[in-house]
Amino acid sequence: MDQPILRTVNLRKSFFLGQTIYAVNDVNLQVDQGEFVVIMGPSGSGKSTLLALLGGLDRPQSGDVILEGERYSKLSENGLARVRRNKVGFVFQFFNLIPHLTALENVMLPMRFGTKTKRQMEDRAKELLDIVGLSARKDHKPLELSGGEQQRVAIARALANEPAVVLADEPTGNLDRKTSAEIGEIFHNLNRDNGQTFIVVSHDPSLAKWAHRVVNMLDGRIVEITGGGMEGVPLTTPAYP
Repeated sequence: MDQPILRTVNLRKSFFLGQTIYAVNDVNLQVDQGEFVVIMGPSGSGKSTLLALLGGLDRPQSGDVILEGERYSKLSENGLARVRRNKVGFVFQFFNLIPHLTALENVMLPMRFGTKTKRQMEDRAKELLDIVGLSARKDHKPLELSGGEQQRVAIARALANEPAVVLADEPTGNLDRKTSAEIGEIFHNLNRDNGQTFIVVSHDPSLAKWAHRVVNMLDGRIVEITGGGMEGVPLTTPAYP
């Protein structure tokens, strides 16, 4: 069987709040290329902490994250920043767009640290905004866009550097039901048509219908992994149990 694109090994992250609380406790997870995984669980179950560890935004007390063969534990801070920049796309609940930049400029931003020319960056950003249905809004700034439109810009930005995996933390948590469904469908289309790997943390059960697997967490542990709505749909490589 092929190696997974991302996996964790006995991952642990704790905080001291009068006593030691394990936000992530001995988590082992494997995700294949082209898989759509949704992580669910109650508030405080460790979902967002796990996502931060997967993206290299935080480091664990013990264990490791391995992305495309690179062990985070072996990387310097500069090395980890390189992985975040080149291999991971992030989508957040509150969009995190730069308010004084246009939609086009926000999508171009992650590419400014690479080797593309300005024309290449503009062309790539326009292509991505077209994919998420925002070509006509490319010159608008975030405050001139609806919440759903801002999240679409954030998705396009996350794809700018062709990441190995996109990590989304409650991407529909700040949106109404209709707009949430539209964002879920964008993720699904990108996964189905482009083979983009997604790991999405969410309270929104409607996102599970797009997932190959749903990972349920409680008290920092994975307590159950079930097939999502896409169960049985072939992946680029077979899904790990």
